[in-house]
Amino acid sequence: MHLHEYQAKQLFAEFGVPVPAGRMVESPPDAVAAAKALGGERWVVKAQVHAGGRGKAGGVRLVDSMETVEKTANDLLGSHLVTKQTGSPGLPIHRLLIETTVAIDRELYLGMLVDRATERVMVMACAAGGMDIEEVAERNPDAILTEAIHPAVGLQGYQCRNLGFGLGLGGEQIRAFTRLVGGLYRLFDQLDASLVEVNPLVLTADGELLALDAKLDVDDNALYRHAAIGDLRDPTQEDDKERSAREHGLNYITLDGDIACMVNGAGLAMATMDLIKLHGGEPANFLDVGGGATADRVAEAFKLILSDAKVRAILVNIFGGIVRCDLIAEGIIRAVQEIEVTLPVVVRLEGTNVDKGKALLDESGLSIVAADGLTDAAQKVVQAARETRS
Repeated sequence: MHLHEYQAKQLFAEFGVPVPAGRMVESPPDAVAAAKALGGERWVVKAQVHAGGRGKAGGVRLVDSMETVEKTANDLLGSHLVTKQTGSPGLPIHRLLIETTVAIDRELYLGMLVDRATERVMVMACAAGGMDIEEVAERNPDAILTEAIHPAVGLQGYQCRNLGFGLGLGGEQIRAFTRLVGGLYRLFDQLDASLVEVNPLVLTADGELLALDAKLDVDDNALYRHAAIGDLRDPTQEDDKERSAREHGLNYITLDGDIACMVNGAGLAMATMDLIKLHGGEPANFLDVGGGATADRVAEAFKLILSDAKVRAILVNIFGGIVRCDLIAEGIIRAVQEIEVTLPVVVRLEGTNVDKGKALLDESGLSIVAADGLTDAAQKVVQAARETRS
């Protein structure tokens, strides 16, 4: 689950990570009031959306008068911010973060994530802060400093010092950096985070370290332990279909193509999309109905698929392991009948009771195309989509 910057900074502060003074607002008058309360002569107005690249897209603006604060808030609130991470529709701006300005001496990068290769939390740091870390890693991978945290002993002081010295810090700055990294790791561990990122982490003209930006993602699977964190979810920043899918226990991601996929198992779903691409089609979604797919879940999956106006054909690819193919076939038939699916539906079944499942589809009298094997299914659904488009 993604958090807004202002939410992440509130949590940072609770764990002893220094952040600039700021206030979240939802209206232009509140923005002016926040700037007055913060004091000073210049402020930063930041659009609160779940996407990176806000500054380049005009979502982070430096202002130097109350009139400009109000005008900027009026311009941003209610609009959509389009960045390289949002796609063309962009994300709606309903909240702003008003912050005091900081005299910056250096910009650094600091991040933590779960590294699947080492099965440990990895701390990353780089002297090139304020830039896209992916671009830095591609151009100069040696610039990325890393320390893997052993799960049994946790973050060690020498690891913080290694990173600090690698960033060119010294003296009191090393001690402040060690405290900051320690706070971030406690936050990461106690809140079951999957990603923490500070870009930039700035060294001020006074020699202080501040988290000028904050990104925090929390593992959805751990939210049952963090009810207060779950309450911070902002549904306006999520795709409507993806939100509906989550409510019904489905894993759904919207894509740009016109061939909808309904598959049980993430790996099989990826392979299905690859085959569709290989045979000249474009997937409209990633949809994993899970290993315990039921008739009700299949019906909800069809509703999700049909809510996408660009879909021209549907491929159902089910491997009946935990759930028998005949039960899946019954669910498909019921869903097609109840929802009145008019688009071409290609079904590939394999696994337990596959013959019974195919027989049910054949005897249903519905216009469901049975496929023998994944390649045959991909070819048939790509052709069906072409015919529907023409």
